[in-house]
Amino acid sequence: MSFFNKFFSQEKKEDLDKGLEKTKTNFLGKLTKAVAGKSTVDEEVLDELEQVLISSDVGLDTTVKIIERIEERVARDKYLGTGELNEILRDEIVQLLAENNTEDIEDFTLPSAARPVVIMVVGVNGVGKTTTIGKLAWQYKNQGKKVVLGAGDTFRAAAVDQLKIWSERVGCDFFSKGMHTDPAAVAYETVQYAQQHDCDVAIIDTAGRLHTKINLMKELTKIRRSISKSMEGAPHEVLLVLDATTGQNAIEQARHFTEATEVSALALTKLDGTAKGGVAIGISDIFKVPIKYIGVGEAIDKLQVFNKRAFVDSLFEQ
Repeated sequence: MSFFNKFFSQEKKEDLDKGLEKTKTNFLGKLTKAVAGKSTVDEEVLDELEQVLISSDVGLDTTVKIIERIEERVARDKYLGTGELNEILRDEIVQLLAENNTEDIEDFTLPSAARPVVIMVVGVNGVGKTTTIGKLAWQYKNQGKKVVLGAGDTFRAAAVDQLKIWSERVGCDFFSKGMHTDPAAVAYETVQYAQQHDCDVAIIDTAGRLHTKINLMKELTKIRRSISKSMEGAPHEVLLVLDATTGQNAIEQARHFTEATEVSALALTKLDGTAKGGVAIGISDIFKVPIKYIGVGEAIDKLQVFNKRAFVDSLFEQ
């Protein structure tokens, strides 16, 4: 039984392959050129590989780490052919993701046995945060779960309206106190609503504006504290949504948000629209936060759980 048959349906595999098509074309094209005419992995090949990884938005620090690991294998094995480089690089990336707490899950499992499970979602405007919330709610609704969406981004009318539209599309509950209300109060009362209405999941949106770092810190801390007061042990997950098309800027966003609150999982959106999918590797390595979901298309069912082996295998598949 192949890896994909065991963990992925053919449809999911095709969605993932299509979603990574631009990244794969960019990455494999550069990798092929790097080893062209070379039979062994020497210093020149490693220098070329370093440039390939950096230009694929893996990030400098993570690239250096990968190159050092391959150098160790070259020194240990004495002779390493360029034909083996793809497999070695693939293995090192999978190992790196494993070290950074990224676990392979087969489906949209809830992050806690608590009821309701409270998920706080953070990220800047435009990354696909509200859309990700809607798609996640749809997945849980399909499992027979009762879901409520909390409109905690009270700074923008469009954010509240968009979340309400998603709740109607999914067929789940919606909680809002309207515009310009205290986001922490919305979060608190969303959890209360979930408890009173026997919801399995409460997903709470937060303001997407990256204010000054200090204001972001204060606001997210306040919201998280409010959720904890409403239900002990909550939030059970803080999900940071990042836009893959922004490449290295996504790493900067992750830096701000991981400093502002305890991010426990990542969702990487819009992979189908970019050649910068390599940023997934760098973000996971730098922040030691597991990638949990990836967006591989606009349709409601094109949010996938992230599986490191499937991701890397698809990236390297000719």
